[in-house]
Amino acid sequence: MAEQKVNEQEGVKGGELLFCGCTYWDAIGRRKVSPEHNLISPSRLRPLVGVNICFVAAGCASCHCVALDTEGRCYTWGRNEKGQLGHGDKITRDRPTVVSELSKHKIIRAGSGRSHTVVVTDDGLSFSFGWNKHGQLGTGSVRNEIEHSPVRCLVSEAKTTSCGADFTVWLTSVEGSSILTAGLPQYGQLGHGTDNEHNTKDSSVRLVYEPQPKPKAISAFSGETIVKVACGSNHTVAVDANGFVYTWGFGGYGRLGHREQKDEWVPRRLDSFTRQNVLPPDAVLSAGSLNSSCTAGGGQLYMWGKIKVTGDDWMYPKAQMDLSGWNLRCMDSGNMHHFVGADSSCISWGHAQSGELGYGPNAQKSSAVPKKVDILDGMHVLSVACGFSHSMIVVDRANVGDKLDQLEVYDGKISEEGPDNETPVTEKPPPKVATRKLAAAPKSKKRMKSNDSSSDSGGGGDDENGHSDDDSEEGSNGQKAAAGNGKKKSGSKSTRGRKAASSDKPKGSGKRGRPRKTTE
Repeated sequence: MAEQKVNEQEGVKGGELLFCGCTYWDAIGRRKVSPEHNLISPSRLRPLVGVNICFVAAGCASCHCVALDTEGRCYTWGRNEKGQLGHGDKITRDRPTVVSELSKHKIIRAGSGRSHTVVVTDDGLSFSFGWNKHGQLGTGSVRNEIEHSPVRCLVSEAKTTSCGADFTVWLTSVEGSSILTAGLPQYGQLGHGTDNEHNTKDSSVRLVYEPQPKPKAISAFSGETIVKVACGSNHTVAVDANGFVYTWGFGGYGRLGHREQKDEWVPRRLDSFTRQNVLPPDAVLSAGSLNSSCTAGGGQLYMWGKIKVTGDDWMYPKAQMDLSGWNLRCMDSGNMHHFVGADSSCISWGHAQSGELGYGPNAQKSSAVPKKVDILDGMHVLSVACGFSHSMIVVDRANVGDKLDQLEVYDGKISEEGPDNETPVTEKPPPKVATRKLAAAPKSKKRMKSNDSSSDSGGGGDDENGHSDDDSEEGSNGQKAAAGNGKKKSGSKSTRGRKAASSDKPKGSGKRGRPRKTTE
């Protein structure tokens, strides 16, 4: 999920929401999805046509979406097995629906985890709903494992929020407590110097990770003010008021940028962004499942971690030269794909199986290098969000002529009907394209990982449904077998997160060369 560049004028300006990717929410990451459930070109959503959307959220492990309009209304849709849509039930919704219990509040920011959602109001309150097994809702208790409707978080003076797969981060205006975290501490992603690991009471061969349900300030930042934050599935990236970048959490594939694959239990400053290369106030920050990104001096985009399914991992921040010279306004990374709004263009790249790159029926599904989304050429992108097998783009309606009218309008399925009983309806049905069967999620070890399944499968599932996350052996139930691993010494850094084999990954395709700017 990304913390995007928003100036004072664009902060209240809305636009048209476009969507591309898979709409068969309950099947994403679990089984083969037939082509008719994929929107392979950016499409308008019928319930939001003409609605001024100013912010969108879809975490890299999320199979649900959140959109906020300029009036402060919160719309949610997608998978809802854990109540993560906030409508008081577990009914999957294919159409954006207002969260009625938040209607008394003006929602200004939102975050989306694997199975939970967190929002922030204009008066500094925070509400959450969905799965709470690890305390990721920040209510101070795990007594209720599922909250189907919004509940108050124990946070005051909140400014924004970001969600990992099973944890949440808040930024506040409270002096000395500018960043708070709650949820699953398994890889140190909460930043408190521990993973809260211990043996279960009834067994010496099972290890659990004690949930942290009460939002807690990160003591390492007691003298700093954190101004930006982004969360991957199991890692966190933050920027302080001086422009320094910090990362912590799971270190596999080099996603922390410290030239080693080691977990960090407390925030560690990145050496690459010091001295003359600190981040400017309008920098863009983003974190995907396996990677991290930011813009630094001159607007240059830097990335690190596993950027594509083939090739070497980037163990430290490297400039993405294909985008040199572009004015990047917003960016987000999903499971293994990326979206950028720059100048009067929209650019995407990465591995895609469901049309989430938006290239359309006559182009490749994936691209190893940044490539312009031709159908959006000339449009001013206000905001982007990348989820698991889907993407959202908010475009300015000004100066687009009839381009929006030429896009498909997706009606969606009626929420009471299951996806097996009804076929998605569009004004212009997308052509059928071949889709690849989603690979089964491998069983990865916490300390020795030969594969990282979130790069192409399973990241949208949870433990109760038999689907695992990229970094956890057991999915997200906070337990693992202790045999052969042993308990770590308190406060020690683990050496987990070894490089994954890429021979079995689908290869990305795409033409080489930088995307050309539009000349106007």
